[in-house]
Amino acid sequence: MSVTDDEVDVLTQEERRTLLRAAREAIACELEGGEEPKDEGLPSTLTEPRGAFVTLHKEGRLRGCIGYIEPVRPLITAVREVAAKSALEDPRFPPLIEEELDQVQIEISVLSSLERVSHIETIEIGKHGLVLELAGQRGLLLPQVATEYGWSRETFLQNTALKAGLPPDAWQHPAATLYKFSAEVFGEDVSSPREVAR
Repeated sequence: MSVTDDEVDVLTQEERRTLLRAAREAIACELEGGEEPKDEGLPSTLTEPRGAFVTLHKEGRLRGCIGYIEPVRPLITAVREVAAKSALEDPRFPPLIEEELDQVQIEISVLSSLERVSHIETIEIGKHGLVLELAGQRGLLLPQVATEYGWSRETFLQNTALKAGLPPDAWQHPAATLYKFSAEVFGEDVSSPREVAR
C-alpha cells in the first residue's frame, strides 16, 4: 500500500503502542544488552517499508533525532534502527547512557512519500515537513518543528536550507530540489512513558 500526503494517518492506537514499545526496547537492548524480539503476527501496516524518524526528549529538550527519509526498511525495523541511532549516534549529543533511559520520552514520525514542490504556497505549516537538496547536500525538517518554533513558511524554508549546510536562501536556487511530506506523529505520554500521548 502506498501512502499519499492525505492518507498518512493510518495507524491504530495499538499499532502506535507497538512501535513506541519497539523503539524503547531497541534502545534498551543497545544499552543493556539482550536479544532483539522476534516479530510475529504483525499487521501489514507495520511491516510495509516506510520512512520514519525517532525523536528523543529529556526534560522537554531534544536529546536525539535520526531517521530514514525513504522507505528502505519495514516500518517496525526502521523504527528500531533509528531509535537506537537517535540514542547513540546523533552527533549533536553524547550517547545516551543506561541511567537516562527512564528519563527520555520517545516520539515517532511516520513519513508519507515525498512530493516535489513546484509552488511554495502549497506548503502548509504544521502539516508538511520539507526536504531540500542542492549540490549533493540534503536537509530535512519534520512538520512539527515549524509549529514548535512558530515559523512562517519562508523561515521554515530558510531553516531547511541551513539544516542542509547551505545558505538560508538556497531554496531559491534554480538547481535546488524541494520536497514536502506529511507525517503521522505520536509519542509517549510524559506522565506515563509506556502510554501513547493523545
